[in-house]
Formats: sequence, structure tokens, C-alpha cells
Amino acid sequence: MNTLPLLTIKLHLRISEHDVHYAGGLVDGARLMALFGDAATELCIRYDGDEGLFRAYQNVEFLAPVHAGDFLDVTAELSSVGRTSRQMKFEITRVIKAAPTQENVSAAAVLDKAELVARAEGTCVVPLEKQQGKKPS
Repeated sequence: MNTLPLLTIKLHLRISEHDVHYAGGLVDGARLMALFGDAATELCIRYDGDEGLFRAYQNVEFLAPVHAGDFLDVTAELSSVGRTSRQMKFEITRVIKAAPTQENVSAAAVLDKAELVARAEGTCVVPLEKQQGKKPS
């Protein structure tokens, strides 16, 4: 049985003050869910030539708080493909952490090791009539 993902993509982004939902610069889980959705859309486009539709999450875990100023890597793997369904796994890791102080509100730290902040598994559907042939090798 092949355990390697069929396709992997990575998004890299900075969380801004615009993403903050709670006091203390805290970002809500809905923002992280949107990142999972963005990554799923790219996987579907790369595999099927169509954005597809998110059908369901089988599992979502928020493991650490995310704040404005953090830099995140979103990794998505296409783990299995059915006739129209696409099973995916997602991870969000923090690679730079905002570290403001009273003296330096814009301070940040590059992390020696990426910190896992969220993970999920989900299913997307790409209708047969929207699938566009050539698959990545």
C-alpha cells in the first residue's frame, strides 16, 4: 500500500492585525479553518483543474494560540482519491512568533523548530463533469 501523499502543497503567510478576533491579538479558529480551505482549493485545482467543494471535516484540532505577527506554514496533502472525493490532511505550523515587549512592540522570533498550531482531515468533492484530465505525476 502506498502511504506517500499523491500531492502536497505549502502556503506561507503572515497573520496580521486584520486577522485578530479576540483581545490580546488572538486569532480565532475560523481564520485557521479558512486557511485549510484555501489549501484544499489549491490541491483540487492542481489535481483536477477545478476548485471543488469542501464536503466535510473528519477531524480538526487547534493546538496552540495564534497571534497577529506570527508567520505560518500551511501544508496540505492529498492522501487518497475516489471517483469524485478527495481525502486531504492539513497542518499549520508557526515558523516565526510575534514577541512584542513594552520596549519593542514589533519584536518577533524565528523559531528553531516549527510549532504545530492546528491540524485537520477533510474531504472535498470534484464532480466528474468538472474534472479536467491530466494529473500530476
